[in-house]
Order: sequence, then structure tokens, then C-alpha cells
Amino acid sequence: MAIELTRVEEFALITLNRPEALNALSFALIADLGRAFDEVAGSDARALLITGAGTKAFCAGADIKELIGRPLTAQKQGAEMGQAVFAKLDKLPMPSVAIINGYAFGGGLELALACTFRIATKNAKMGLPEIKLGLIPGYGGTQRLPRVIGEARALEMIMTGRTVDAEEAARSGLVNRLIDGEAVAQGVAFAREFSGYSLPVLGFAREAVKRALDNPVHEGLRIEADLSTLAFQTADAAEGMDAFSNKRKPQFKDK
Repeated sequence: MAIELTRVEEFALITLNRPEALNALSFALIADLGRAFDEVAGSDARALLITGAGTKAFCAGADIKELIGRPLTAQKQGAEMGQAVFAKLDKLPMPSVAIINGYAFGGGLELALACTFRIATKNAKMGLPEIKLGLIPGYGGTQRLPRVIGEARALEMIMTGRTVDAEEAARSGLVNRLIDGEAVAQGVAFAREFSGYSLPVLGFAREAVKRALDNPVHEGLRIEADLSTLAFQTADAAEGMDAFSNKRKPQFKDK
């Protein structure tokens, strides 16, 4: 199987399993990813972890052989399919973590950018090299990268097609953290830093921050007030405040 969906304790784990092709994104694999995301959405997983099989690549990008000689209507449909599948990560009820273990180029980096968080091994290398093929990113890279690292850095990466190493990615905010040791185990440890909190309230936090990037400050503050008020109405908020008052650990129920 090109996609493996498994469980690691309380977490869902998707592994891109085409190591012979550096886990490149064929159209069939993207469709499989969409189905896997739907399955995770209906599960009780506390977070979704995504990684690539082997140690060389998270995902080396699109399968270029599939892109050659297609009519323009098919090219647009392919871009729209990739965008729609990656957008499903925004709608998951739980956060997602891309564990970048090696190369993350083109569509592979776009997949990672669609995740809530990105962590990377120290040998990781990232880039959007489409310009070298006479193309631009089509699975969300031109939209998500500037939101993560800023317009100037994003323009440089996209218009030069250059590769950044893990250290630079960490400095620019492209990845949240560099990791040592077994990658999935490190992903689990990272996810445990937030997975014990209320999933609905984590969702409110994700939504508030995401909306901040698309609205002027006064509108963002209104959205924050609305979402903060919704959080107060949850049973988990009552539990959290009661636990604080009584100096005990809260027991969140995602309600």
C-alpha cells in the first residue's frame, strides 16, 4: 500500500509508503490520502502524525511523469484535487503533525505546510523547486508558505527554488522543532505536549489564529471574542477552572 494508516497508542499515523520513489505524490496516492484523512476525522485519535517511509524522504513532491503531456483542464483538476485533499487537514477535529524525515520538496512540503505543526530531523531538506521546471506550486504552497515564514522569505524560496536545510527551516519558523532519535517516537512526544487538552478548545485556538491571518486586527479581535466565549460554554472549561481552583489535574472529556 502506498498509504499506511495505523495507530500509535492514542494517535493516528499516516505513512507515505513509496520509498523507492522517495514517497512521491502520485494522483492515486493523493486520493488515498483524502480517504485516510476522512477515516482519521471519524476516529478517536488525539492527533494525526504524518511521515514518510524510510530515512531519505518525507515526500519528494509530485510524480513528474504523471504531469507531462496532460491537457490544461486535467492540470487544473489535478491542482484542485491536491488543494482539496490537503485542505481536509484544516477541518480535522484534531491537530496534525508533519514529521519531516529527509526530503520535503514541492507537493511534499505543501503537504507539511497544510499540517498544524511541522517537526524535522536534522538531515531534512525542504524546498518548492517548481520554478526550475517552469512551474509554480499548485497544492497550496504559494498561500501557506508566506503565512508561515512571511512574504519576503516565501518569495525567495518560491522564485529561486532553492533548498533550505533543517537549521534554516527552524530559524525561519518553517518547522516548529528539530528532533533527534527515532522520528515517529519524537512525533508522539511532541503531540503529547498538547493532546491531553480539550480537542474542541484546541480547535477554537487553531481557528482563531488561522482567522487572524485573513482579517484586519479589529475583525480578528471580534472573532477571538466569539471563540473565547464558545470555549467558556464547554464542560471542559468548567473542569479546567475547577481543577485549577482545587489544585488538581483536570480531566478533560472533549465536551
